[in-house]
Amino acid sequence: MEAKKIKDTRVIQTDQVLINDLNNYHTLFGGVLMKKMDACAVLSARRHSRVKECVTASTDGVNFLEPIRVSDSVCIESFVCYTGKKSMEIFCKVIAENLETGSRRIAATAFFTFVPLDDNKRPMQVPSVIPESEEESFLFETGKEREKIRKLKREQNKELVSKLTLKKPWD
Repeated sequence: MEAKKIKDTRVIQTDQVLINDLNNYHTLFGGVLMKKMDACAVLSARRHSRVKECVTASTDGVNFLEPIRVSDSVCIESFVCYTGKKSMEIFCKVIAENLETGSRRIAATAFFTFVPLDDNKRPMQVPSVIPESEEESFLFETGKEREKIRKLKREQNKELVSKLTLKKPWD
């Protein structure tokens, strides 16, 4: 399977902030932003793997850095920054731009892991990626460490789930 350039997986979606998307602080709901990020990230995953279906395996490293207001546009940039054998790590960078002043700021970042599925809903192998820019190289080089952390968190979550009950709290 031939490696692909990271830039070929890049997806950019820009949207305006609408009143219905605001919380009681008059800033963009975090959940609304996460939905937009996931929608952008899946396009990067599908562009890289060239399959009909990719599922979100994890969302980690979501950092809300700056509030996003109704006077801002929201630009989400996503790309595959690291790959395992059957999974892809997608980096999302959110840039808020004040449409009145033109000032831009990084408002959020996140890492998503996606798994491509074949017609039988089985995970498929993915091509590796080739970083070119300084940003891409940094994210690629630090990907192995994030993969180790995700694996450890999966094991910890399995232990947590094994201790949880399905009993109704009122019984």
